[in-house]
Amino acid sequence: MTTEHSVHEHTAQLDRVMNTICTRTLNHFAEEAKINGESLKDAFERYEIDYAWHVLGSDRLRDATLACLAQRHSHVATDAQRASLADILKSAAAAQAPELLMSFDNEVPDQLADSLCAAWTGRTPSPGSAQAA
Repeated sequence: MTTEHSVHEHTAQLDRVMNTICTRTLNHFAEEAKINGESLKDAFERYEIDYAWHVLGSDRLRDATLACLAQRHSHVATDAQRASLADILKSAAAAQAPELLMSFDNEVPDQLADSLCAAWTGRTPSPGSAQAA
């Protein structure tokens, strides 16, 4: 793979992550918690809320994406692919404003696994594969 192709693939995958994630401010989460009649603390615990940069840069999200690749697509990532995934998530984390929050309970691993599988293997995810997990 050429360097230019690698940079293009990285940028395309990063764009997919950025379009997939759902972030909110603390005030937005507080409003939602109030509407739901729960404390902010309860909402944070229930949805496993943390800073978006922390969620995206976590081993947990990386490992969940690798597990989705293996379970949904029968694809075990190579060392180079693992490094690429780590770089994509690190870039996504770095792009987040420091005050934005995000839930660990999200669809990013499924959607990123579908996208990476298509890029790395040339296989297009089957329709509805995001719901098949």
